[in-house]
Amino acid sequence: MSDRSLSERSAAETRGTTAERRFAVLKRPRRIWTVASIHGEAALADRLHDALLQRWEPFDRIVYLGNMIGRGAAVRETLDSLLAFRRTVLAVPHAIPEDIVYLRGGQEEMWQKLLQLQFATDPRAVLKWMLDHGAGATLEAYGGRPGDGLNEARHGPLAITRWTSALRQTMQKYPGHFQVLAELRRAAYSDDHALLFVNAGLDPSRPLEAQADSFWWGHPAFAGLAEPFGDFRRVVRGFDLRRPGLERGPVVLTLDGGAGFGGPLLAACLDPTGELLDEVSIEP
Repeated sequence: MSDRSLSERSAAETRGTTAERRFAVLKRPRRIWTVASIHGEAALADRLHDALLQRWEPFDRIVYLGNMIGRGAAVRETLDSLLAFRRTVLAVPHAIPEDIVYLRGGQEEMWQKLLQLQFATDPRAVLKWMLDHGAGATLEAYGGRPGDGLNEARHGPLAITRWTSALRQTMQKYPGHFQVLAELRRAAYSDDHALLFVNAGLDPSRPLEAQADSFWWGHPAFAGLAEPFGDFRRVVRGFDLRRPGLERGPVVLTLDGGAGFGGPLLAACLDPTGELLDEVSIEP
């Protein structure tokens, strides 16, 4: 599918319901590949995609569990790798765009907020916090310099707006990049509600529709989840500050080898019940 098709699909989806825009539904999945946080490690992403193509079967699905960008030095190249893999997969017979899902992670959330920095109450403090948490790599990928942003933040909303507009314009020069980040979903789930996919976690005390930042910032009670979350018997996440690799609990499956922090990039293949069928680890 062309990058134009990505844009057209995004425009069509904006006419859907709020729930449809927030969540992706995987219909009748046979196998679901899940990809941990890539964090701008394009070389790892390329090698992972090569490995997945050797294993790919018709009717497979894939969910990128957020944090595709940020931290690593090759943010633009990472998005190019996602787009190239998307085009290849959609050329497989019976493949449809809904087979490929991108979740919002903390890095994507920060980038969206950075592009709206002029609306922040204390833009300089907000930008500094983002830079301390890895957003600088994405900023520099699209021609921005942290020092310039911190300086513009001192001069008020108009100065910041000019700065963020220039970042948007630069990003739009790279085909498909803006559209990929417009495709982000807060979470994804199988249509039988057996499996739920998130970036960092969720608040077990709140229903799915009422979740907010817990999807990408996590929640203290999430890791110890011992009972199904609503109807979901397995919850899969792709980011954990501990970076434990592949870790299975009674409900939670964590997939984070530490890509972007010197660790491997992980992917796992699950059956419709959440059983692990295959795993891939791409070492730096």
